[in-house]
Amino acid sequence: MSYKIIKTFSLYGSVLLLASCGAKQQQQQQGPPAAMPVTVQEVSLTNAVYYDEYPGTVTALNQVELRAQVTGYITGIYFKDGDKVRKGQRLYSIDQQVYSANEQQALANLQVQETNLLKAQKDADRYHELDRQDAIAKQQVDYADAALEAAKKQVEAAKANVNAVRSNVHFSSITAPFDGTIGISQVRMGTSVVAGQTILNVISTDNPMAVDFTIDQNEIYRFSQLQQAKKSKNDSTFTIAFGKNIYPFPGSLSIIDRAVDPQTGTIKARLSFPNDQKLLKAGMSTTVRVLNNSGTQSVMIPYKAVTEQLGEFFVYVVGDSNKVTQRKVQLARQIGSDIIIKEGLKTNEKIVVQGVQNLREGAIITTAQPQPAAGAPKK
Repeated sequence: MSYKIIKTFSLYGSVLLLASCGAKQQQQQQGPPAAMPVTVQEVSLTNAVYYDEYPGTVTALNQVELRAQVTGYITGIYFKDGDKVRKGQRLYSIDQQVYSANEQQALANLQVQETNLLKAQKDADRYHELDRQDAIAKQQVDYADAALEAAKKQVEAAKANVNAVRSNVHFSSITAPFDGTIGISQVRMGTSVVAGQTILNVISTDNPMAVDFTIDQNEIYRFSQLQQAKKSKNDSTFTIAFGKNIYPFPGSLSIIDRAVDPQTGTIKARLSFPNDQKLLKAGMSTTVRVLNNSGTQSVMIPYKAVTEQLGEFFVYVVGDSNKVTQRKVQLARQIGSDIIIKEGLKTNEKIVVQGVQNLREGAIITTAQPQPAAGAPKK
């Protein structure tokens, strides 16, 4: 029994020894790990031309809501929706019958008060003449003077009433406050309107148009410099985009608001754009593009050289003996197919820009193209 056990163990040991020798021989035949064919590029500085982008809103430089200032019914509309209107042009009329009647009544009352004033003036003059002749009591003269003053005050009150009523007559006719474009009317003929509440329409200027956007308070100095700099007619420092479409006319920085919002740490800025073709409409959302003018050189590499892992970004840097090391980088702005690297790379270093998907930490690379296998057709 013992002899059989010893024989079995000896057999197993021989098998393991043969397997170990075979594995070593196979490893010696395979040699070191094959180098991965990749494309590398040397890191260098370049003048990166790009635009800083901000969300913006198109707005009219001058816009006002037309509201009824008297109560009544719309009796006239003197424009077509979307028309160009001139300052002082009549736009709406509100029923003037009541206000015209009130004006006539106020004028009649004024005439009555002026007649009373004339009578009081004559009475006062007569009493003063009699007083000089010592033919009337002094008290009567005082009464006449008081009546004259009261008549003067009544005339002033009547004139004020005429002006108030006349204002209502004037307000019953709505005119354009400035040259611009009028929108779609919110009321129609016969609509009842209430003073100070009913919005009739909106009128706004449309050439030039403004674009409002906000900047961080740390950028105030930069934008102040841009505002003061002399610009040529075709200066493209400020442009706007709608999706992939760039508005064909550059703008200029017209206003930086007076104060920073303490809650957000931002301040509003306003650009002005020509709008001869009426492509810009108030309320449109757009992207403000501000040409970066820092003048400093940046590290820029192909974006395809960057790999992402759990929200962090890495590149493969070529080291000694053609071994690659994974290095973390901080990305800045993407420009086309390239990306600006804020931190993580130095000039003259070499990075892998093609073939990164097959690499791992410590992998050995080669920049030589792999040779086709024997018998494989040549391309």
